[in-house]
Amino acid sequence: MTTSSRRALVTGGSGGIGSAICRRLAADGYSVIVHANGNLEKAQAVAADITAGGGQAQAVAFDVTDAAATAAALEALLEHGPIQVLVNNAGIHDDAVFPGMQLAQWQRVLDVSLNGFFHVTQPLTMPMIRTRWGRIITITSVAAVAGNRGQVNYSAAKGALHAATKSLALEVASRGITVNAVAPGIINTAMTEGSFSAELINQMVPMKRAGKAEEVADLVGFLASEQAAYISGQIISINGGMI
Repeated sequence: MTTSSRRALVTGGSGGIGSAICRRLAADGYSVIVHANGNLEKAQAVAADITAGGGQAQAVAFDVTDAAATAAALEALLEHGPIQVLVNNAGIHDDAVFPGMQLAQWQRVLDVSLNGFFHVTQPLTMPMIRTRWGRIITITSVAAVAGNRGQVNYSAAKGALHAATKSLALEVASRGITVNAVAPGIINTAMTEGSFSAELINQMVPMKRAGKAEEVADLVGFLASEQAAYISGQIISINGGMI
């Protein structure tokens, strides 16, 4: 099966890192499904940009925390064939120091990252297994590796995805499917804008700069490629030397 006939789904594909990943996978020849949680227009804009550049893309919107809605959306997508590249990029943060953290903050952050991972990945696994080729790549965070003040919920959610990545990699390794996690540090996106001053970045990051969304996308593109067929069960950091 050629790259051009393979389909890739990127959850949270309308955001900063997600849209860069969508563009990279489209440039590599995949037919990309750009997912948004609620703002379908943003996903449609990314898909339109890709198709205007000669790539293949479509937009979808569903709430990854809603098991039934996610299952229905994926069932409709699977009617057109298996999805062989999955990038679990959807995630939120709702920061608070732990003594002051509300239950809703804890639950919502885990619901999107961790339950969302299950709701999306599990229905796509068996169709992927039948093709005996697949790439499951989950975007996590440096906070899952090193921790971060005010992000116990976020670190817990992303850290759990590291463990899930390793276990799932073992289950599907013999079926030509790799499962890896990418853990970015400070990446320059709208989500992080205003969160880190130049001085703080200078202190925290040995490379003295924030990363680019395209740099994360390049790593994801490699992990989705044939060249990465022997890399699985790994947590790969991209953080400018922070840890």
